[in-house]
Amino acid sequence: MTMQPINKTYDVVIVGARCAGAATAMLLAALGLRVLVFDKSRFGTDTLSTHALMRPAVLLLQRWGLTDRLDEERTPRIGKTAFVYGEGQKNETVEVDIKPRNGVEALYAPRRTVLDRILVEAARDEGADVRHGVQMVDLLRADSGKVSGVRLRDESGKVHDISAGLVIGADGRRSSVARLAGATPYVWGRHATTCAFGYFEDLPVDGNRWYFRPGMGAGAIPTNHEQTCLFASVLDDFAAGPAADRARAFHQVIEESAPDIAARLPEAKLVGRLRFFPGMRGFLRQPWGDGWALVGDAGYMTDPITAHGITNALRDADILARTVAEGASLADYQLARDDLSLKFFEVSDRVASLDWDIPTVQQYHRLMSQEMGREEEALIAAAAQDTPATAA
Repeated sequence: MTMQPINKTYDVVIVGARCAGAATAMLLAALGLRVLVFDKSRFGTDTLSTHALMRPAVLLLQRWGLTDRLDEERTPRIGKTAFVYGEGQKNETVEVDIKPRNGVEALYAPRRTVLDRILVEAARDEGADVRHGVQMVDLLRADSGKVSGVRLRDESGKVHDISAGLVIGADGRRSSVARLAGATPYVWGRHATTCAFGYFEDLPVDGNRWYFRPGMGAGAIPTNHEQTCLFASVLDDFAAGPAADRARAFHQVIEESAPDIAARLPEAKLVGRLRFFPGMRGFLRQPWGDGWALVGDAGYMTDPITAHGITNALRDADILARTVAEGASLADYQLARDDLSLKFFEVSDRVASLDWDIPTVQQYHRLMSQEMGREEEALIAAAAQDTPATAA
């Protein structure tokens, strides 16, 4: 496909076109702003993810008219979540039905090749200029020091200087925008789990299943293509050592924490290979400055054992877009983000320690559920206050 030339000036330039960046681009373009969003990866490529969308994320996708697209992609509707707690020879299962509320009838856990593409297409439909295979080289600054745009290298290798009123970094936990803008974390997690995961055929599960045993965790999540994403989390480094040793460690955690899944694994088929994440402490970074802002993992990352990253990304895209639409200070964006993040972050970090007994981790899960309820209420309250501009 022949690409049109990149313009020299935009209202907003967004670095990163995954779920956080594409959602932000869609929302800002819908307001009539001239938006460029680009990503160094090719369109439609996969990325590390736990896939699960919590109720606040589905609420937003429903509001944006995108859950129908998830259904069209045959993304399983998830009507039940099970928490399986094991200690010694004892296992306790707590099942939670997903009850219809506020327009959310079920949860989803889409592959990122599906979700990111849907959001990119929605951003393009709203008029955003979307580019893949484009890489940021540097931030541009005015004489005052304000970030005034980006220097990028396009698909053909040509370098361009692009002016923008606001540059948004949605470029992940190792964000180049954050580094170049001087954004530093002011809250750090104390713990980091390492994860191994893979996609399996012939391993159907009835809804999301989360497994917790002192020292380890696991999950089985139904996703697209009639596959189940199966993951295991420990504190030791899954990503080190020979591949055979890593695979044995993965299967050992599944056998110990999820025996019902382990019993069916011999009949299941691993699609592709096991993938590994060596772990990284979560953080909250300063999410804005003069002419720039951060969204998604660039600004706020929780440990993947909580499976809350996509929900955070979509929630914060919504908060940031509303802040811009209202012409409010970006400090308001930070305040709103942190109000909905700090307690959840602290509790999720305790879960990531894997140093708890079962009654304690159950209490952590109750606290996290309460915080997700606060997220949902905040999103509903914000939508109720929409002006014609923010509802565009």
